[in-house]
Order: sequence, then structure tokens, then C-alpha cells
Amino acid sequence: MTTQEAGVRTATFADLFGSITDSMARAIQGKREVIELAVLCLVSEGHLLVEDVPGVGKTTLAKALAASIDSSFGRIQFTPDLLPSDVVGVTVWNRSTDNFEFRPGAVFASIVLGDELNRASPKTQSALLEAMAENQVTVDNVTYPLGPPFMVIATQNPIEHEGTYPLPESQLDRFLLRASIGYPSRADELAVLDTHGDVEPLARLTPVATAADVQGLIAAARTVHVSEAVRGYLVDLADATRHHPHLALGMSPRATLSLLRASRARAASQGRGYVVPDDVKALTEPALAHRLMVTPEAQLQGIGAADALAEVVATVPVPTAG
Repeated sequence: MTTQEAGVRTATFADLFGSITDSMARAIQGKREVIELAVLCLVSEGHLLVEDVPGVGKTTLAKALAASIDSSFGRIQFTPDLLPSDVVGVTVWNRSTDNFEFRPGAVFASIVLGDELNRASPKTQSALLEAMAENQVTVDNVTYPLGPPFMVIATQNPIEHEGTYPLPESQLDRFLLRASIGYPSRADELAVLDTHGDVEPLARLTPVATAADVQGLIAAARTVHVSEAVRGYLVDLADATRHHPHLALGMSPRATLSLLRASRARAASQGRGYVVPDDVKALTEPALAHRLMVTPEAQLQGIGAADALAEVVATVPVPTAG
């Protein structure tokens, strides 16, 4: 592909990316950055974890993305009594045909909302692991493919809230990005009161892209060029987290790959056919903070994973030419 062809392709990418984010912004006021992270996650073939207090729009974010894309949507309300079979499906005996039949669970959709994921037991949470890692589920030794596109948007309440289970590190590492919506500004909250006054904004959203369009965005993001200097920067960041005195668990190779994929998507969303170090730096916290574990000593000092990560980004030399 020539440089001119790459420029045209990324420009088209940026236009369609902007259409999806504009559509979602009609339902979620004042949270453009979070909306862009959600769409970046989709075109990076990843999954999004949204952690915040109840009532700030976590579920609305997932519904707005699904409503802006002409594809299937599934919702799983995680509760303490939810079973793994409720998530992935179950094989049942059909007396009329004298055969076993597979009845798919809610995970069989393009956009899957896992609402309040950390209210379910660890056994039920683990039912999502294969689906998120390999885009497939296995039931009774039979493997069923998912998507494409396929994306899980999981919401969770802060761990100190009653009735929550902490997500294990293995599951946190499956999420490409983590976002926090936060409370709106005064002006944005006034806009919320206006837009939600008579008609629900989600009901007014219509698809601005098809599943095939999303597949095209995914394919385009894969072609974005990453120079040797930027690749080296990614590896240097990973190595620094693994040796940082405040971190007991640094970046895994999956985390490095995830940051690479997200950086490619961000570059394409801005109309570029190549990644620059600023793409990597802008995504370090949403892509990495939830994967890192601080030492007990750091916890006693009030140092969090985001704090340690900021130190890493500040100390690792940035390549001057990407």
C-alpha cells in the first residue's frame, strides 16, 4: 500500500470514527474522552472495563455504542446467583427431535454489556475468560465462535461497595482499556436534564455504521505503521514497570500488545497512518493501570498503580523520531 493510499484510508477511518463518537455523544453529554476510548477499544478488538459509582452513565455508554452500530446487542445482569451457563449457554435435550441442542447465552452478540460484573461470584466471572481472550466459548467439549465484531463492555462498582467481589488479575488483564466516567460538570448536567426531559436520548439514536464498517475499521487499524523506535519505547515501558520498586506486578506481554493495538487505532482516528510516542503516552493509564499491582509497602504510603505508572512514563526516554 502506497503512502497516498494509506492517507486516504486513515482519513476515511477518522470520518467514520467521528460519526460513531458524535452519535454516542448525543446520549452522553460532556464525556467525549470516555466515548472515544470506548470506540478505540472496539476497533482495537479489545474489551472495556468501566468502573465508577452507580448512576453516572456506565450502562448508557454501552447502549449508546450498540445503538450507533447496526449489530446485535446482549446484556448480562451479573448477580450473586448468576450461573456460568446463563452467560455462555447450555446444551439441553429436545424431546421432539431426540437430540441435544445448544441454547446460546447472552454472550452471543456483537456488543455485550456485562452489568455490575463484580457482583457475580468468581466462578461466574471466569465464564467470560475464554470468550474475551479467544472470541469463542466451549460448552460440553464443543467450541462455538463469537463475532466478529465482538466486544465486552463490563461495568463494575467500586470494590468498597457492599456485595462486590474483586476481579482476579487474570480477568483484569483481558480488558484492553479501563475508563472512569465521573460526575458531569454543571453545564453538562443541565444538558442532561434537558435531553432526558421528554424523550430518552438512546431511543433517538440510529446506526451510523454497520458491522462490516467496523470490520473495515479494525482491518485499517492493523495496517497503521509502528516504527522500530516506537516499538522499542513500548518494550522499554514494559521493562520499567517490571523493575519499578513500587510495583509487585508489571506489564505482561499481553499488556504490551494491547497498548500497541490501541495506539494504532488512536493514530488512525486522528487521520495518521503511523504511530507517534504521544499516542502511546495518551493511552498508558487506561491501557495499563488496571493491570499493575503495587507492593504492600506502596499501598501503605498511599501510592496507587496510576502513580507508579506516571513515574515510569516520566522516566523512560521518549524516542525523538517515530
